[in-house]
Amino acid sequence: MFNDIGPLELVTLVVLAVLVFGPEKLPKVIQDVTRTIRKIREFSESAKADIREELGPEFKDFEFEDLNPKTFIRKQLDNDELGLKEIRNGFDLKKEMAEVTDAVHGRESETSSSSSSSSSSPSAGSTGGTVDMTKKREKPAPDERPPFDADAT
Repeated sequence: MFNDIGPLELVTLVVLAVLVFGPEKLPKVIQDVTRTIRKIREFSESAKADIREELGPEFKDFEFEDLNPKTFIRKQLDNDELGLKEIRNGFDLKKEMAEVTDAVHGRESETSSSSSSSSSSPSAGSTGGTVDMTKKREKPAPDERPPFDADAT
């Protein structure tokens, strides 16, 4: 319940409570607060039991925590009826990003270089069925500066 309160904040709250209520009244205030929290929990549990009873046997495995969208989605994704685990495990984001980066910079990626070395070399005008999306530029002279690209900065 209080997972996000640090030790300094807790000490500050205790000191503030002692200053506001005084050391004589503080134990009674703490008892009243704990009693109120206990009553709220009992009321909540009885309300949950009433709702489960009213829903009937069709919803016997219904959990109120599933109403939280994060929990619901996590539970559905962990369910392997759709085969999502295989898809998720088969997708390697780092490998995909490396291939995209290599394609942008005009380098051949490791997977395409190994597959192209095993296949016959294509003719000079053919790309072997793949589209080369990189811009082919003329190489600048050694003393010439590269062009400035405002979109790249």
